[in-house]
Amino acid sequence: MTSTVPAPVRGATAAPAVPATPADAEWLTCGGCRVLLYRKRFDRLLGVCPECGWHSRLSVDERLRSLLDPGSVRPVTPAESVHDPLGFTDLVDYPGRLSRARESTGLADAVRVVRGRIQGHPVVAAVMDFRFLGGSLGVAAGEAVTAAAEAALADSCALLIVTASGGARMQEGALALMQMAKTGNALRALDEAGLLTVTLVTDPTYGGVAASFATLTDVIIAEPGARMGFAGPRVIAQTIRQELPPGFQTAEFLLERGLVDGVRARGELPWVLGQLLAAAAPAPADWGGEVVDAVLRDPATLVRRPPAEVVRLARHLDRPTLTDHLTEWLDGFVELRGARDGAGDCRAVVGGLGVLDGLPVMVIGHQKGHSTEELVRHSFGMPSPAGYRKAARLMRLAAKLRVPVVTLVDTAGAHPGLAAEEQGQAVAIAESIALMGSLPVPVVTVITGEGGSGGALALAVADRVLLTENGTYSVISPEGCAAILWRSPERAGDAAAALGVDAGSLLRLGVVDGVVPEPPGGAHLDPARASRLVRDAVVVALRELRASDGPALVAARRGRFRRFGLTNDRRP
Repeated sequence: MTSTVPAPVRGATAAPAVPATPADAEWLTCGGCRVLLYRKRFDRLLGVCPECGWHSRLSVDERLRSLLDPGSVRPVTPAESVHDPLGFTDLVDYPGRLSRARESTGLADAVRVVRGRIQGHPVVAAVMDFRFLGGSLGVAAGEAVTAAAEAALADSCALLIVTASGGARMQEGALALMQMAKTGNALRALDEAGLLTVTLVTDPTYGGVAASFATLTDVIIAEPGARMGFAGPRVIAQTIRQELPPGFQTAEFLLERGLVDGVRARGELPWVLGQLLAAAAPAPADWGGEVVDAVLRDPATLVRRPPAEVVRLARHLDRPTLTDHLTEWLDGFVELRGARDGAGDCRAVVGGLGVLDGLPVMVIGHQKGHSTEELVRHSFGMPSPAGYRKAARLMRLAAKLRVPVVTLVDTAGAHPGLAAEEQGQAVAIAESIALMGSLPVPVVTVITGEGGSGGALALAVADRVLLTENGTYSVISPEGCAAILWRSPERAGDAAAALGVDAGSLLRLGVVDGVVPEPPGGAHLDPARASRLVRDAVVVALRELRASDGPALVAARRGRFRRFGLTNDRRP
């Protein structure tokens, strides 16, 4: 028997145990809401219930048809592996179980490997089929996943793994256990080669699969309701008598805790995967050549405004936010969520992969909002430690894939409070600052609104640091400074002037390398044009930086920050 597959839990939309429906039946019962479904419509919807969104399990063939471009699939044959290393027999001898599984599924084992294309982009896919002994991980399955990784390495293309498993195969003993290390090593080789790896989690994914290759990839996408974990709910409940929360270990539960990057309906998956693969493709050599540089680098060219007015404009709720910029700039953007440490996903920081006029980029930034509801949902753009750790994870991924990093800063500061301190806010900020200084890819930062203290700097250690015309950047908020030094928050205007938070002051100090002009009156009066001006400034900066290799970028970036405050500072 294979490893135990946990029973479905309340609130999950994954496949529970339902009576099998004959394949030629015209009608079938939904495994989620139990309504009667017309099979032809159900099949057209790729096995998704139109009433409740329940996702049925797919066979390998069905999965490949739903994801890969027609006519692109070519099989990859793994090396031959042992079949019955232990001579195992329980109620039935293991060779007999294998024989029946092969006859009923038409598969050699639980994983099939193919080369193919998704949205025109090459990929190697390893797809698990739960019908074959519960998708259990034995030596043949482990060899198949390893062979898939080696094929991707040979082809210099991305690897996609589709998981569906109850865990390691007990009938193969310690050799099955060794497949966790074997596949992990194969995935690490892809990391070292800078190749994208993606997991699509389907229901269920447990045990040795979840604790190895399923969670070692760069991006983890899950189908709605799919369950993933090391120990299943039934095992947990029976072993430690712990009451489990509703929807425990479902995709939605995992997303909220920052353990997967997204939950996507089956019909969206080809587009999502295609966008991820596009973001790992090289850009044209002459990229960005037609964009005009409009960045202001001479303080004398800036319109002088009272610092208090600049602060007000920097905080205006109608200024374009990070997500506004992403919508305006990018040809496809796939948000990536969480730091994978179980601390939750901080919504004050949003980041992901996108394509900017053919150039793959990792965009990360603070997100505020235009309404009270948005501001609350995104914690007013004030990140918790989880936000900075998510940003760090995405920056490391950018370094692996050799894609530039663009950060958009707009925060009053990192979130202060008991939980943030307990979770190591200072450590998370310090680590983000140090990491940015060492990234071997171009890094461009634009402060689009407020640049508040270390909470801003944690996303602003860049090769080029730009500031929008009415943006601010400061060691502390004017109100905080006034309360401490003037002992009166009403003196915030005086504090803003003394701190030099405005573009002209920051440009003279060399803290920013240039100022992005805004539409007359401020970005809030023409957000679309303001966003295009920021976009063009980013393109020009990246165009210049792409000519440098990793060591040169790191040396120049560290040199930029090394000079601050020296009397012999000589900046270009």
